[in-house]
Amino acid sequence: MTDDTDLDELRAKRLVAAGRAAERRLSGSLREDTVGELLAGLTAPDPDEPADLYGDGVVARLERRVAELLGTQDAAFFPTGTMAQQVALRCWAGRTGNPVVALHPMSHPERWEAGALSVVSGLRTVHPTTEPRQPTPQEVRELPEPFGTLMLELPLRDAGFLLPAWEELEELVAAARERDAIVHFDGARLWESTVHFGRSLAEVAALADSVYVSFYKSLGGLSGAALAGSESLVAEARVWRHRYGGQIFRQFPAALSALAGLEAELPRLPSYVAQARVVAQALREAFAAAGVPWWRIHPEVPHTHQFQVWLPYEADRLTDAGIRLAEETGTVLFRRWSADGPPGVSMTEVDVTSPGLTWTPESTRAAAAAFLARL
Repeated sequence: MTDDTDLDELRAKRLVAAGRAAERRLSGSLREDTVGELLAGLTAPDPDEPADLYGDGVVARLERRVAELLGTQDAAFFPTGTMAQQVALRCWAGRTGNPVVALHPMSHPERWEAGALSVVSGLRTVHPTTEPRQPTPQEVRELPEPFGTLMLELPLRDAGFLLPAWEELEELVAAARERDAIVHFDGARLWESTVHFGRSLAEVAALADSVYVSFYKSLGGLSGAALAGSESLVAEARVWRHRYGGQIFRQFPAALSALAGLEAELPRLPSYVAQARVVAQALREAFAAAGVPWWRIHPEVPHTHQFQVWLPYEADRLTDAGIRLAEETGTVLFRRWSADGPPGVSMTEVDVTSPGLTWTPESTRAAAAAFLARL
């Protein structure tokens, strides 16, 4: 008898195989690349450049490039975003004398870091809101206890890749300043947020005291992150990076791939955001035409090149329909679905990148109809 674990593993293998064989997809999947393919895409502008040692060379060049893009005095490379933010928030707690961090309960440190803020760094969190949206300035002003740092995840991924309006972001920062608090941006996906804000990366980063950015999310790097801010903050962060075990001997593969992503993918992100809005509209039209009893595209107009789709079916049924669509037609529309909502309602995240730029409203509606026919 096959148990649920075996079925999940089988689905995962079929998803990867179908994705690799597909002729049409909205984006690639991080699970589909092979070691050989990743190595083949790793090139050095100067192959004779000395390899980095403990963060010099190409790693230092990447740090300077990030600081330049974000308009900050300095930036430090970290092996993971989790470590970068742990260090940033710990540094601010030490400087403010207040270990309380105000952040959303759906933010990455609360959902995906196994309680590390408290267990590792001795910090405590408070939540301006528990609603699945960005907090409001009034909620920040009315928090009943002092907090040393306000952390804003831009965009708030688990709530639907949601961003505040530019004016709302300015007011959120002002509300934190009124509380004598530091402002830190979790900008793992900040790169693609400039379209929604109508501002440059440097203008967005200038609102905060520190910013974390990811190199594998959106940019397609192998791994790694950066923490950007003032010279003194970054100098302190480098000390804590060493204490946390992040002073890695050689990191040139991650640094080279990050620089390549900044060169090739960063300029293309606005086109991905625009195309995501085309795809979202076509999906709405397809679901309405098919008479699906209940569905949601969230947000209705995507804030970035990623958004959520909600349908009234069990997650495994939806995942299996997507696999069959890919295996039978060579088209990947949706990948894995999850039961993150009420019983009988499931959600998937749609990511539109370079492969999705060729999709038209007509081809998107046709793919959606073919998917629904397999439910």
